[in-house]
Amino acid sequence: MTDTAAVRDKQRIPRIVSVDDHVVEPPHVWQRWLPKRYRAQGPRVERGGFEMMQKDGAFLITRPSAPSAGGREVDWWVYEDEGYPIPMVMACAGYSEDKYTFEPIGFDAMRPGCYDPKARLADMDLNHTERSLCFPTFPRFCGQRFYEGKDKDLGIACVKAYNDWMIEEWCGDSGGRLIPLCIIPLWDPRAAAAEVRRNAARGCRAVTFSELPVNLGLPSIHDKSRYWDPFFEACDETGTVVCMHIGSGSKMPTSSPDAPPGVRFALTTHNAQLSMADWLLSGVLARFSRLKIAYSESQIGWMPFLLERVDNVFRKSYAWAELDPAITEPPSTYFPGRVFGCFFEDDFGVRVRDEVGLDSITFEIDYPHQDSTWPHSLAYLEKVTHDLTDEEIHRIVRGNALEMLGLDDVPLS
Repeated sequence: MTDTAAVRDKQRIPRIVSVDDHVVEPPHVWQRWLPKRYRAQGPRVERGGFEMMQKDGAFLITRPSAPSAGGREVDWWVYEDEGYPIPMVMACAGYSEDKYTFEPIGFDAMRPGCYDPKARLADMDLNHTERSLCFPTFPRFCGQRFYEGKDKDLGIACVKAYNDWMIEEWCGDSGGRLIPLCIIPLWDPRAAAAEVRRNAARGCRAVTFSELPVNLGLPSIHDKSRYWDPFFEACDETGTVVCMHIGSGSKMPTSSPDAPPGVRFALTTHNAQLSMADWLLSGVLARFSRLKIAYSESQIGWMPFLLERVDNVFRKSYAWAELDPAITEPPSTYFPGRVFGCFFEDDFGVRVRDEVGLDSITFEIDYPHQDSTWPHSLAYLEKVTHDLTDEEIHRIVRGNALEMLGLDDVPLS
């Protein structure tokens, strides 16, 4: 590429709207935002040592009961007497790739943009990024930490406190550049619906949900009793997008128990594929005509085949496939404008963008995780969109994301 062409491509890339980043909650979140009666039991940060091991291809980090002799100490989230570390790969912005590790990291070793909103905005400026939607860290991607807790009264207070912090503090002074993404009490769909409406009234139009709730011990979206309908109805009514991050089913696929962790990481999109088959063949999108869903960190290259396959199931196997009677059209017809994919590096997916559906493609930075393209996202976009039209670039880099979230496409400072 000539220097002139490189300058031209850089000028063609609008400022990015990232639909999948992550916030490492600062230590004060629940101690400041919980009602006073819950603060002693609420999540807090403590300092301590750690020990690591691998089991069934996954890393396990434990907190010794006594200080490790000469061992390194890090910050631990403590909730209901259990300790939860922050793996370095989930807060590795600013480190070189050869330094990435699954060992836990303390706040003192993190880049401030991981947990401080003003520092985050500065890091977004370094990366040609205008707006960002951030998933939680300590609560886990869909808030399952509080679902798994024993005290559900404390849990729902923690959910509300997180959402108050997210809307009022993390996003509050950002001038709209930090976009709120809230969590729900997964164990109570009616309370979840109330929380969606409470936050929508404050301008929040995105909520996290599990890609595969049955993996959490919850009913699937096929549930005959319509367990999730109150939640879906609230999202449909308020225009709240249901965002499902890879790993929000708490189980990551692998090929065998003795496969190395790299196999698990290579297969992260598998759960999104299972989930999209669920949604397109469940009847939920047919029954809730305005409901929108988004697959975060899902990549997009796999989507055309799955759309073709579910339509073949509908066409050839409808008589015995026991599909919901609400599905009266080929399942792929519920996809445009309703289902969104997201990529950080998927050259193949961009090449088959017409088969994916141009209006269903969004982009992410994944800051501050190990897969992030920060601070080189612009360079990647210049490369992967070189042959695209200005309109295609605009839709992928920001336009589709803003439409998905119901936001105006106006420049923010």
